Amino acid sequence: MIYKSEGTGFDSFNQGNLEIAEVGLLRSSLTTLGEGMVGGMSLRSRRASVCGESTASSCPAFSVSSLLSTSPSKPTATTASLVSMKSMGVAMPKKHGPYADKGHLITWIDAMRAQSPGRHRPHHGEVADAMDTEAAVYSAWLEKHPSALTSFEKVVKLAKSKQIVVFLDYDGTLSPIVANPDRAVMSDEMRAVVKDLATCFPTAIISGRARPKVYEFVQLSELYYAGSHGMDIVGPAKSSSGFKVTGSRSQDKKGNDVVSFQPASEYLPLMDTVCNTLTETTKVIKGARVEHNKYCVTVHFRNVREEQWESLASKVQNILKDYPTLSLTHGRKVLEVRPAIAWDKGKAVDYLLDSLGFADSSDVFPIYIGDDRTDEDAFQLLNTMKHSCSILVSSVPKSTKANLSLRDPSEVQEFLRRLVHWKKWGPEKRNSGTYGRHFL
Repeated sequence: MIYKSEGTGFDSFNQGNLEIAEVGLLRSSLTTLGEGMVGGMSLRSRRASVCGESTASSCPAFSVSSLLSTSPSKPTATTASLVSMKSMGVAMPKKHGPYADKGHLITWIDAMRAQSPGRHRPHHGEVADAMDTEAAVYSAWLEKHPSALTSFEKVVKLAKSKQIVVFLDYDGTLSPIVANPDRAVMSDEMRAVVKDLATCFPTAIISGRARPKVYEFVQLSELYYAGSHGMDIVGPAKSSSGFKVTGSRSQDKKGNDVVSFQPASEYLPLMDTVCNTLTETTKVIKGARVEHNKYCVTVHFRNVREEQWESLASKVQNILKDYPTLSLTHGRKVLEVRPAIAWDKGKAVDYLLDSLGFADSSDVFPIYIGDDRTDEDAFQLLNTMKHSCSILVSSVPKSTKANLSLRDPSEVQEFLRRLVHWKKWGPEKRNSGTYGRHFL
């Protein structure tokens, strides 16, 4: 692998820390900015306690050697793949202690609260001040994470003469966040843009959702799909750009040749059992919803009343005591139980780049766009590459390793459309005015 050197493409976007006054403003406004600010700024230190990770960093520097586990527990992978788990740097499962002490439970509750804070309702006289403060904090944050739209010309300048590969999260990136996860449907306009994108560049969607569910939403066979945070990867055997992915070959329901890679396939029976247990145990809590995402089980608490969070966390915790080879993570108003192997969205990106033939290549320019804490693993990987572009989707300030930002899925759509037009038309067309008529 070549992804060892620090990336240099967007160093000018990160010219040191914010000024002291701006940092003070950020801290003083934590309680007024809602979900994204509180969750993003405070969860990074809490994740270590919940997940049993080092508190030094929630996104450790990527290296293959650091992924190899010294645990004596080493189940054999059952997925037939031309790329072995060892060569891909997949750490074998680590057994962790059960979440039995009060400290873990309190940390867990704090994490849930940070992801879903109570709504601040200012008095009439406070509204203007609150809005001004929020705008000032976001403006300060944009100094460090500029808009990918205003920075578009710099992005394509860095990508010139390189192979662009695009990686996209789904929820909150291609579709809006909604109360009912089954209704997170992308628009027809977004689907058309993503389809055009895949004709120009190898394109993959990497989601915490089950891969078949994401495909049901997107309905585009030209893409690569990585579900369950990258633990279930399937794509066309030959993409529209002519690149081939390494993995076990099969055919989909339509008879198309596909390749797949599932580094945690031996966990499938266990995840079925855990999903059934969680569903039965949490059904007494109004608003709780359990979603089976194949290689991980997601407990949604977006619609659960805050006074019931401790009960929900306690129930999930008690279940995990019986499954020491599973781990707990959390995202935007979700708790997720998954196999305790060193595999995440960053590893999925690395696998796809390697399988597409870009290992030991400095001519690739990966772009990753995502909105959740789980996307930070992919941002971290891209930061170790010589050329890359990482983009966080957020309308509020968040602590992130991404270089650039976009406010919402509508801006994601605009950015992807510009990328397609840049590829199809080139600078000549843009300079002649066509680009401006579409995007100004």
